[in-house]
Amino acid sequence: MALSNRLFPWSGLFARSAPGDPALRDYDPYDDDPYDEYYAPSDEPYDDEFRDEPPPGKWRRRWRIARWGFRIFFALLAILIGWLLIWAPVSRTAEPLVPPPMVLTASDGTPIARMGPIMDRPVRISELPPHVRQAFLAVEDRRFDDHWGIDPQGIARALWTNITSDETHGGSTITQQLAKLTYLNSERTLFRKIREVPIALWLELWLTKDEILERYLSNAYFGDNVYGLRAASLHYFYRQPENLTLSQATMLAGLVKAPSRLAPTHNLELAQARQRIVLSAMVDTRYLTQAEAEAVEPATVDHRPPPPMPRGSYFADWAIDEARAANDETGYETIEVRTTLNAHLQSLAERVTRQGTPAGAQVALVAMRTNGEVVAMVGGQDYDASPFNRATQAVRQPGSTFKLIVYFAALEAGLTPDTMVEDSPIEFGDYRPENSGGRYRGRITLREAFARSSNVVAVRLYQQLGSAAIADAAQKLGLERELPGNASAALGSGGMTLIELVSAYAAVANGASPVTPHALVEPERGFFERVLDSGYTLSIRRRDQMLDLLSSAINEGTGTAARLPIPAYGKTGTSQDSRDAVFVGFAGDLVVGVWIGNDDNTPLSNSSGGGAPARIWRNFMTSAIADAAPRRQPRPAREREPEEPELDKPEITIDSNGVTIDTRVGGARITVDDEGIDIEPDPEIRRRLDELERIGDAGEKPPADGSN
Repeated sequence: MALSNRLFPWSGLFARSAPGDPALRDYDPYDDDPYDEYYAPSDEPYDDEFRDEPPPGKWRRRWRIARWGFRIFFALLAILIGWLLIWAPVSRTAEPLVPPPMVLTASDGTPIARMGPIMDRPVRISELPPHVRQAFLAVEDRRFDDHWGIDPQGIARALWTNITSDETHGGSTITQQLAKLTYLNSERTLFRKIREVPIALWLELWLTKDEILERYLSNAYFGDNVYGLRAASLHYFYRQPENLTLSQATMLAGLVKAPSRLAPTHNLELAQARQRIVLSAMVDTRYLTQAEAEAVEPATVDHRPPPPMPRGSYFADWAIDEARAANDETGYETIEVRTTLNAHLQSLAERVTRQGTPAGAQVALVAMRTNGEVVAMVGGQDYDASPFNRATQAVRQPGSTFKLIVYFAALEAGLTPDTMVEDSPIEFGDYRPENSGGRYRGRITLREAFARSSNVVAVRLYQQLGSAAIADAAQKLGLERELPGNASAALGSGGMTLIELVSAYAAVANGASPVTPHALVEPERGFFERVLDSGYTLSIRRRDQMLDLLSSAINEGTGTAARLPIPAYGKTGTSQDSRDAVFVGFAGDLVVGVWIGNDDNTPLSNSSGGGAPARIWRNFMTSAIADAAPRRQPRPAREREPEEPELDKPEITIDSNGVTIDTRVGGARITVDDEGIDIEPDPEIRRRLDELERIGDAGEKPPADGSN
């Protein structure tokens, strides 16, 4: 039993004992150390060497609890340090808190928009006048030099102020504000405050006080989209922060509390009132005497804006996300990004849409190369009035321009442009659309049905092929949107953006899909990228068939208003009740789509895709593509008609001598009588003939020697 207890000291816990058993009566549930017998065996005297150790039982249990407490504490501390190392690296506080400013340029380098905040390089506390540091500490964190990131006195003072007055104070230190700006958000919750504490202590552990203040001042927001003390000093006073006066420094220190509301360029009086509060705080903290504070004049603004540059455009708003993703640099310097926009084509697009859009309607235009490079974009009539981009954000019905997908599916199923189809009213089923104008042509080719934009043919094709085939065809051409599951999808009832629709047409022009619209020049794909490309490539035969259909629509069908003297391909589209009018087509290496409609989705007055959109498309293409302008036919040379002699009314005399006819032909007098015909030339002609006769007689005189 003794050996068993040494090998399995816990076996006694499971031993059965009868009621009243002394072993059970003397059992102490807290004295369960299986190794007690090694410390003081009952059959051996207690060794004096162990007299100073705590006796087994209660004290041993307390030591064990304390030991586990230390283990848990150090484990949590290790987890906290690991979390801070990963989630709150100190180096992040030296980086700007907002993306750097970015200037987008056209493909020729012309600036088109400046996006992002106004920023400048960080400040150094050692280079600033002392009153700059004092002004910010007096109003933001009076005990900054004394605390370790959190200030219990400041928190208590702020709490008391909040309870006893109408003012609201947060009690956060500058270190906590830096932690909030860098790692957290501005939500006013207890959880955020709790997270601020370890981060603030962490920053205080690794950074000096001056470094903390420098990083805070270099990233604080001062209103007017201005971040950082240096940028604010230049923006409001046109001077470097190293040269700030006491008056200017106190005004800037006061802006941090409510920068948007206190910006002196918009509300100078409020900013000056806040400046006086900062001066009072400097008196309370003994940075200034009362007399010195009263001697400070209110600061005045010296705002000198840089040369004007567009702050935004439809294209710039769309391109900025792509530009940010491609340029993930951090820093305070302005980044210049060259885009695919063509300045000439953009100006042309704005002009033709402005001139060709019906009054009161909105317009959108997208022009891209066959590889997806967007070269021009118009998202509405007036960007300043409405920055909503109708080319990339408005989801509208494409109308009959979606028939491109239906007919592509038909060709994929084995039909050809010469296949005969039935263009007659649909008399069965729940969905019975009609052709525009109620006109039907009977048995016609697929080509003519596409050119004339027959609704009934498109619906019959949809019903024969099925929704799955139409969805598959849409995906092959790059359209990923979910389509309606009924036959109305054949007539473009499914909503999509204009740029998506233009991309599908670009896939036909390019011969491969998907064509992804992009605003930055993409590098050439490598060999392996081309091999591993999972896109869809149109066969030469299929592409030629699609071009056949699209050319028939623009040359013989509903799109004749867009006809060009060069090969051109396109399709018109008009949604139900003329709420949307669309034309999409391509010529040369340009794929262009034009949409016209109303923002409130009300019908247009007598508008169709073959009207204003087609004309805008044509006007854009004629100036954008060489040889696309209509050629002037040379005027045929006018054939000189032979002059007919002037005929006078003849005088006819009948007498005893016979019949006499007297008239003039070309000025000569002609008399016909019984003696014959007598022609008497015009007097002027007679004079010339007599003169020629005299000259001839003079030239024929014999010479003086009498020889012939």
